[in-house]
Amino acid sequence: LIIACPCALGLATPMSIMVATGRGAAMGILFRDAEAIEVLRDVDTLVVDKTGTLTEGKPKLVTVEPLLADLTDDALLRLAGSLEKGSEHPLAAAIVDGARLNKVGLTAVTEFESVTGKGVTGNIDGRRISLGNRAMMTDLGLNVAQVIEHADALRSDGQTVMYVAMDGDLAGLVGVADPIKESTHEAIRVLQEEGIRLVMLTGDSQRTAEAVAKQLGIEDVVAEVLPEDKVAEVSRRQDVGQIVAMAGDGINDA
Repeated sequence: LIIACPCALGLATPMSIMVATGRGAAMGILFRDAEAIEVLRDVDTLVVDKTGTLTEGKPKLVTVEPLLADLTDDALLRLAGSLEKGSEHPLAAAIVDGARLNKVGLTAVTEFESVTGKGVTGNIDGRRISLGNRAMMTDLGLNVAQVIEHADALRSDGQTVMYVAMDGDLAGLVGVADPIKESTHEAIRVLQEEGIRLVMLTGDSQRTAEAVAKQLGIEDVVAEVLPEDKVAEVSRRQDVGQIVAMAGDGINDA
């Protein structure tokens, strides 16, 4: 048939690619090139981000706990919200929204700095304030051992816990929870029935990631990774023969 009707084959191939591209667009999926469609059928591993991919990406502030005697809940929230108001990350938005809902006024930040994969820092009212994960606290020379058990308990409930430091002291912690999307459970079930290996790859803490993964039935979890570590993890899996696709958000995983 190919010998007899070569023109028909030449027409059929781009036509099928065009139809696939159109159907993908109708479902909100944009294919950058035809090769991606052809490779997609061979994918055996799907690496997924957590925040905004498996979850709604609309987290809510649920915990504000000062650790200094002279620091109130509102004062801690003012520091955290002021630092985060310039960030586009969903967790930052949750803290800012939490401050506004509690009618806590935010203030200007100078010498603001965002540390990729760790947190943010800046000057507020003449004090150096930092907000971020345990790695950031370690970089600042702070020991979080005194609150790690409590923080881990919050993470086991699915909260993302961030520490707040003020002038070199551990000042408090804030916790944010992000509900799982209604469509996620069904999507995971279908993918698993298709024999796709699912891997959660997230910058969140191990305990928080495992708490969400347990609810979804995902067994392979790689947590506490920086953006460049995500690239390395995908490459590592490709090097051992896995055909990998990745699903993430457009800010951290592009």
